[in-house]
Amino acid sequence: MTVWTPADDGYADLTSHDSFAAGAPHKTFSRLRREDPCAWTEYPDGAGFWSLTRHADISALNRDYRKLSSARGIRMEDQTEEEYLARRTFQETDPPEHTRVRMKVARAFSRPVVNAFEAEIARICDEILDEALERREFDATRVLARPLPMRMLGRIVGLPEADLPWLVEKGDALIANTDPDFTTHVLDRMETDEYRLMPFNSPAGVELYDYAERLMAEKAKAGDEAGVLHLITQPDETEARITEREFRNFFCLLVAAGNDTTRYSIAAGLLALAEQPELLGQLREGGAIWETMADEVIRWATPAIYFRRTAGEDFELHGKHIRKGDKVLLWFASANRDEAAFADPFRVDLRRDPNPHLSFGQGGPHICLGIWLARLEVRVFFQRFAARVKAVERTGPHAFLRSNFVGGVKSLPLRVTPA
Repeated sequence: MTVWTPADDGYADLTSHDSFAAGAPHKTFSRLRREDPCAWTEYPDGAGFWSLTRHADISALNRDYRKLSSARGIRMEDQTEEEYLARRTFQETDPPEHTRVRMKVARAFSRPVVNAFEAEIARICDEILDEALERREFDATRVLARPLPMRMLGRIVGLPEADLPWLVEKGDALIANTDPDFTTHVLDRMETDEYRLMPFNSPAGVELYDYAERLMAEKAKAGDEAGVLHLITQPDETEARITEREFRNFFCLLVAAGNDTTRYSIAAGLLALAEQPELLGQLREGGAIWETMADEVIRWATPAIYFRRTAGEDFELHGKHIRKGDKVLLWFASANRDEAAFADPFRVDLRRDPNPHLSFGQGGPHICLGIWLARLEVRVFFQRFAARVKAVERTGPHAFLRSNFVGGVKSLPLRVTPA
């Protein structure tokens, strides 16, 4: 039994967000891995690109920032030089620039620092479950998966708790900017270029820019130096500081990516429990499964479907000649279902070990800062869930984001039975 059977016909248009509205088109990815693992993909809205779909290729090239650079953007959409410079975060840079910025805040997301939050995460999970178990039936993405990363984002970044729901709403409008359930300014349906210099080409960026400016003024007035935002504004070893625009873009990235990746991982895990009932029993048995289950949930979810790179030099791959300046897409969603890397990849195996998934950009210099936090939140959430729930069932159809960039179960009607 699989959690989800792909609905595509094996020839989905990977440039269309609609092709992902029923989940990633895994029949298409499977065919490409077999027949054309370095496939040229025409893009109606801009320059075409190479689609890489095999785990081995993506794993190797994800590490090679000289061959494949992030410094021209990470999405398939084309940008002018002006737009790139206006929108970029440290995600869209390569070492050593990327490393200098990363090192300023890496300590706040390190494993020892993150592990100190375990008791607080457990407390938040119990509060979330208290409310959910009273209701019994609900949209699990909103009621269970959304609150934990939202509240931990506020704790680590240093944001007022009262502002968090608004911030997450704006973060959703940014990163899910192709789904009309999250924004009125749908990226591929916009008829204006008014926001082309804003993060993700979204008006939500304007609101978050203004919020960040007010927030930092209030923190400075209060002498508040706690959290990641203070760290990122400090000078590096050369005494250089990030610019105001770079700070605002970093803030937008934190708000958007800091919440959605864990939310959609938890939602995917809950869907797996509903579709593979034996999984909840395995969790209730506990033991060594807690060492492996978080990575399997994150593999299954693959919240970032792809990252785009730009070739920094000419090179050959599978008989294809990739030229300097070509766009190349690393399809992480395909790599994480590659039969050559994972036994029975379309089944959730919470004891999977080893688990060389590529979610969160693992193995490369751009690995997500929050990976340790995501793993901890996923593990602790399901520990508390398994301790307090004895049965879970889906009460209606679930829905995926309309996005070929962010993979997520945006709604998931569930009924739970308390233990």
